Amino acid sequence: MFQIHKIFGLILVAALSFSTVSAQNQIVGNWLSEDKEGVTSIYENNGKYFGKITWLKKPNDSKGIPFTDTENPDKSKRKQPLIGLLILKDFYYSNNEWTGGTIYDPESGTTYTCTMWLENSNTLKVRGYWGFFYQTQTWTKTK
Repeated sequence: MFQIHKIFGLILVAALSFSTVSAQNQIVGNWLSEDKEGVTSIYENNGKYFGKITWLKKPNDSKGIPFTDTENPDKSKRKQPLIGLLILKDFYYSNNEWTGGTIYDPESGTTYTCTMWLENSNTLKVRGYWGFFYQTQTWTKTK
């Protein structure tokens, strides 16, 4: 009888661990921005979550030259193309949110603290903070 309880306990712990891993990885994938101008691909690396711009509606200027991170406060990074730019950094999953990370806005060159949560499996809320002020965007899962 003791063995059965012990085995059941191990199975329960494993199932709960799997469900937590599954829940935290629901954010992984491609997300279309609220303005439908870009897609950010969110991925996991060593337990933290990051996101890169992988598609832009207008990736190039009128001469066919890729837009770059011209507003970056670090002058050495201003020639980086926007496609491939890391804009979400260092998020971890806690209490149904991805928190502790930052979001970078290449239009202004500003980095904000950020929290994200799923409203449903296809809707991601992305909230950037500037002091007491915040702005929330709704991103939609895409392929």
